[in-house]
Amino acid sequence: MKQYETLLAEQYETLLINQDEHSKGVYTITLNRPDSMNAMNTQMGLDLVNSIQELKEKDDVRVLIITASGEKSFCVGADLKERNGMTNKDWKKQHDIFENAFKEIRDFPYPVIAAINGYALGGGLEMALSCDLRYSVAHGKLGLPEAKIGIIPGVGGTQNLPRAIPVGIAKEYLFRGNQMSAERAKELGLVNDVFNQEEFKENTLSVAKEIAQNAPLSLRALKESVNNGMQTDLHTALTIEINNYYKTANSEDRQEGILAFNEKRQPNWKNN
Repeated sequence: MKQYETLLAEQYETLLINQDEHSKGVYTITLNRPDSMNAMNTQMGLDLVNSIQELKEKDDVRVLIITASGEKSFCVGADLKERNGMTNKDWKKQHDIFENAFKEIRDFPYPVIAAINGYALGGGLEMALSCDLRYSVAHGKLGLPEAKIGIIPGVGGTQNLPRAIPVGIAKEYLFRGNQMSAERAKELGLVNDVFNQEEFKENTLSVAKEIAQNAPLSLRALKESVNNGMQTDLHTALTIEINNYYKTANSEDRQEGILAFNEKRQPNWKNN
């Protein structure tokens, strides 16, 4: 393992950070509280904020995968054992940290993939919804059960779920608090694909590797265009797109991409 990987693994109590040895630019954050089904405690929220901010500063990051330890659970939301007996003030402090963590995921400049290796419930599904792409293991279960414990989703669930699937179906799952299977999530477009346990890691990593081969300027411009454009009217969205288009069209990497195509070789991206 490279020195950087070892350093980060030692630095964060609730996460493991790894760089894929065979693909430049693919990094993985692994939620690492398997004994608690990878529930989010305050420390995990802090670790997510700090690790993602650190990864943003690395020049070679192109794709970020978020997954979890074990084969049972991606994340079952907030750690209710830690929250038991919390004052409203302490609850608010913790929730502010969770909000910041999910904002860091949404605002990460390059594609973020959620590799859902089991249950993704409550804040766990909201974390996955904060990512750009979602792939699930076949036995995965997804849901937002907050209404069953007297609250509602508070880190994007009520907004991101109906943006990912039909509004009426999203409301049904929110109102009932039920779980959906991975296959149902795929049918609805909530996850991009579903893989058997044996193929899950390899196939998800294969997608990440393919993305990481593309021009970094293009990846950033694509994410910004889609994310910002979807939040506004079509006229404004097209302006966002064309502005990002010319950022790439006027770049050295665009010239390199055309040259590499004509020379039938892999491009050597400079990220400028």
